[in-house]
Amino acid sequence: MVDMELLNSWLGARSIARGLPAPLPDRGGLRVETGLPDELRRFVFAGPAEGISELAREIRDPRVLIKMCGPREQLLSRVTPRWHVQPGAYLMTKAPGINPVPSLPPGYWLRVTTNAPVTNARIFTEDDTLVASGYAVEHAGVFVFDRISVDVMHRHQGLGAALMAALGTAQQSQAAQRVLVATEMGRALYATLGWRVLSPYSTVSLTPPKE
Repeated sequence: MVDMELLNSWLGARSIARGLPAPLPDRGGLRVETGLPDELRRFVFAGPAEGISELAREIRDPRVLIKMCGPREQLLSRVTPRWHVQPGAYLMTKAPGINPVPSLPPGYWLRVTTNAPVTNARIFTEDDTLVASGYAVEHAGVFVFDRISVDVMHRHQGLGAALMAALGTAQQSQAAQRVLVATEMGRALYATLGWRVLSPYSTVSLTPPKE
């Protein structure tokens, strides 16, 4: 089980970064009303709570997701056969420390803007083409990185590390724990930057995963 307070803080910061309502307690987990065309809401659990099985029996809308901190097999064991596991992710953390100075390779430039409490960092090519972006929010004892993205044609040049360093300059409290959710590919990058996996982050939905 991931610490519930940490989970609540992370989801709260994520909601702030995305302009969503704050998470609410529900069935032993947290409910976030995402309100997107392909995702109406999500339920997030710190571990294999009994509320997962209850929800799995009740939910009929394919736009409602169930997410859990823990391995996919553990989540699948809590739901009915009509649920499909989605590509996995990882909840990662990093202890507070000295933030590296952002450094870009030649041919790129960086813009960092803050609309408190959300900071946005974007990297452009010399012809002003956006090739990387990300967001960060400090909230309730955590500093959360969100929607970190680097264009596939511009990867492996240090842009991801520069983006993370730029966003990290917005952190005010050195006591705030850094948190993010990474894909399998992102996990490798963040590990080189000192992040560690706190837990697998698994998802099931009523829609089969895309090929």
